[in-house]
Amino acid sequence: MTGYVAVIDYGMGNLHSVASALEHVGAPRVVVSHDPDMIAAADRVVFPGVGGIRDCMTEIRRLGCDKLLKSALKSKRQPVLAICVGMQALLDHSDENGGVETLGIVPGTVNFFGEALTNAEGQRLKVPHMGWNEVRQAQPHQLWDGIADQTRFYFVHSYWVQPQDPGIIAATFDYGVEGCAALAHENLFAVQFHPEKSHEPGLQLLANFLKWDGSCS
Repeated sequence: MTGYVAVIDYGMGNLHSVASALEHVGAPRVVVSHDPDMIAAADRVVFPGVGGIRDCMTEIRRLGCDKLLKSALKSKRQPVLAICVGMQALLDHSDENGGVETLGIVPGTVNFFGEALTNAEGQRLKVPHMGWNEVRQAQPHQLWDGIADQTRFYFVHSYWVQPQDPGIIAATFDYGVEGCAALAHENLFAVQFHPEKSHEPGLQLLANFLKWDGSCS
């Protein structure tokens, strides 16, 4: 890549840690911004996020970041990577904060793990799901290059994504439920885990993103 990566800034998220990780793996320039012209001119776009979904959606819509993201996805020219709450915001609806309508870009829901979550052996599991967990690759993708199946990535979340179309699930995790760890559709790749906190595997995924041509092949 010869241009820059735009990290969409809606004031909610791990923006600068993501930007630093992208620079570490070779991005020549990373711009953290919600300026429409800067986003439109970028080679590729990152949509991160942490925090409560209601506050995130309020700021996303107030700043027009929903339109920026939809434009980037519609263009098919810019590879887009969504991370954590950025991934959850893509769906139709989230259980969080009593129920919040989200962007409706990817049909599906974001579901609460529940108060009495247990594993297959009946042992109680803590919510939020926080820490390292295996990511089981469900389909080949350029962003998995150099990353072995069942590699462990770092998660922090109380809600899990359930896309309507199982064909777009790129990876799963197991934590009382089998949830979507990553999804892929056209020029969009989204992950529930935090690549910027996942050491070498996470940095490899970000490096792959910088080389990705925006296709699912």
